[in-house]
Amino acid sequence: MAGLKELRNRLESIKSTQKITSAMKLVAASRLRRAQLLLDKSAPYSAQLSTVVKRIAAAIKEEEAEKNVRYLLPSLLRQPQNPKRYLLVVFASDRGLCGSYNQNVGRAAVQRAEELLSQGKEVQIICYGKKGYNILKRRHADLVVENLPALEPDLKNEAAQALQDKIQTYNADVSEIVYGFFHSALSREMRVEQVMPLPASVFELSSDETQLMRVGNAYYDYKPDKFDMLDKLLPLLQTNLIFKTMMNALASEHGARMAAMDNATRNAKDMISSLTLKYNSIRQSAITTELTEIISGAEAL
Repeated sequence: MAGLKELRNRLESIKSTQKITSAMKLVAASRLRRAQLLLDKSAPYSAQLSTVVKRIAAAIKEEEAEKNVRYLLPSLLRQPQNPKRYLLVVFASDRGLCGSYNQNVGRAAVQRAEELLSQGKEVQIICYGKKGYNILKRRHADLVVENLPALEPDLKNEAAQALQDKIQTYNADVSEIVYGFFHSALSREMRVEQVMPLPASVFELSSDETQLMRVGNAYYDYKPDKFDMLDKLLPLLQTNLIFKTMMNALASEHGARMAAMDNATRNAKDMISSLTLKYNSIRQSAITTELTEIISGAEAL
């Protein structure tokens, strides 16, 4: 009977754990939907902002070709010739129970830092999320200049603007963000996104995009001039780029946690099923033994 008592206690413990993991899965799913909703709501703004900047780029490049000149672009678009100082911003989590998500972010950050160090670059790291910091400090604690709580961005862009200001204070030649790019709840990839200066891709045009500056037979005109507009639009584009990395990191974290808790819940269900079968088998065996002893005693009388 001692075996039955142990199995009963273990079953109760696993059922309790299953309730917890199931609740955590629902919470993670709710937060994932919120992150996806924020990404979806910001998508039209992001697309239109990028289109306006590329439309101005097309106009500038056409004007350069006509006048045979080369304009000096705003500082946010100037790529340094031989960058020495790099700032890495790492988006991880304050909490665990999200599978290998934090390990993957930390591994990507360590790999990028070591790649830069091997090239003779100076590297500083700002880490959001204590789980990421716990991984980074094992290898490069001396590079971490700030360890901050994990981010909780919203559509107001306040967190993105605060990080944008913080990046500027370090005066690095190049600033990059290491984060998880969200594909789905089961799929994400670790990326390194340059945010300071803005990547050259924001000003590059495909063959289709060269027609952006034209609407039928009409052309766009700009007041103030194109460069004044760029001075106003590029900081907004940078804030939006930072915001998107934040939201992707948030969605990746909650997607990973939801998947991990779903696996834990299903494993608990399988264990409960297996232990219940074992419990019933032992219990049936004990009952059969007792009945046999009773019958044998009755026959002896």
